[in-house]
Amino acid sequence: MKDLFRRKVAGFIDENRLFDFSRCIVVALSGGADSVALLRVLLQCGYQCVAAHCNFHLRGDESMRDEEFVRALCREQQVPLEVVHFDTADYARQNKVSIEMAARELRYRWFDEIRAKHDAQSIAVAHHRDDSVETFLLNLVRGTGINGLTGISVVNGNVVRPLLCVSREEILQYLERLHQPYVTDSTNLVDDYTRNKIRLNILPALAEINPSVSESIAETARRLMDVHAVYSRAMSDSCRRVTLADGSISVSLLLSEVAPQAVLFELLRQYGVNASQLHDILRSMEKGESGRRFYTSAYELLLDRDVLLIRSSEREEKPLVLVQEVITVDDDFCVPRDKGIACLDADSLPQGEVTMRVWRSGDRFVPFGMKGFKKVRDYLRDRKQSLFEKESQRVVCVGDEIVWLVGERTDNRFRVTSNTRRVLKLSVQIPNCGD
Repeated sequence: MKDLFRRKVAGFIDENRLFDFSRCIVVALSGGADSVALLRVLLQCGYQCVAAHCNFHLRGDESMRDEEFVRALCREQQVPLEVVHFDTADYARQNKVSIEMAARELRYRWFDEIRAKHDAQSIAVAHHRDDSVETFLLNLVRGTGINGLTGISVVNGNVVRPLLCVSREEILQYLERLHQPYVTDSTNLVDDYTRNKIRLNILPALAEINPSVSESIAETARRLMDVHAVYSRAMSDSCRRVTLADGSISVSLLLSEVAPQAVLFELLRQYGVNASQLHDILRSMEKGESGRRFYTSAYELLLDRDVLLIRSSEREEKPLVLVQEVITVDDDFCVPRDKGIACLDADSLPQGEVTMRVWRSGDRFVPFGMKGFKKVRDYLRDRKQSLFEKESQRVVCVGDEIVWLVGERTDNRFRVTSNTRRVLKLSVQIPNCGD
């Protein structure tokens, strides 16, 4: 029976091409049943291992007990051991993350350092089939896309999971046949955390309906992994079709997709859009509610005509400096063909201070090449500027008169002509941080 467990794990390793025998493997060894079984079976398979143990100092005497057990096991099995001590609570406090997240970040960062130190091919962790089933149910309860229903992945970068083919019960039976002791984390026996509620309450209840529920869910997750591969390729193509060059989303192209809500979900989930907001955004697109805004904790989304614009809500407005220069016209003077530079007849300008500001409702000017006044609002609308662009559009004034719509057009009343003798040259610059 011991050999059956080994053959099952070895076959899974070969099937998924997880390891070769040329380099060592870092084994994450907590001292619990799963990690102890992982170390023992990899050694039985003939792999060279380096054990890595994290002491998070979260469980008082238990933490030291675990470390002492791991040291003794590695001496017995003649396995090199790396140990690190973390002040996990302090890290969580400083980085404003949960204890669980702190422990995860600390251990995987350190595991990668140990992998590099020993030139190991990968980091083996002891997640098993039941862990994957719990993840499936946890994601299902919280709400997820298809990716969340594929369970735990066998390979994630340098991290591999060779025990996903076996159940917790098989692991315990394997250790029992080896007469191999292990330590027990008391928090796993307390019904405090969501995952433990699934493990201790929900899965046993489901097993009353189907005794093979874990195997059934695991098989479903494996099939969904194949479905996800097909889905991902099709979804990637859809996202590419509806995303414009500037990163905005074309509403008309999105609505022409077979499943616009699914495409929108894939595009927006990285911005923290929840299910209710996703529904509202899609409904606003279908109704053509241009100008409607949506907010997440870090982003602002704006439905502007046929596009959905996205920008960070924590952006910093860039300070702009207006640069002025008066030039005496000579025979070689030529007005630059650059929208970032404005040239005006200095002697035809009204009296007053030269200032720059954001445009306001009611502003008007005579666009270069035209004869009559036009409201800035109408000009920007005709130029099809987005609402985000309009909010930052600046004008340069002399006294109360607008002489330049920055980056767009100068006022035709103050244009440079053949009679111009002095030119006021204007440009806008972003100052260097050191200035």
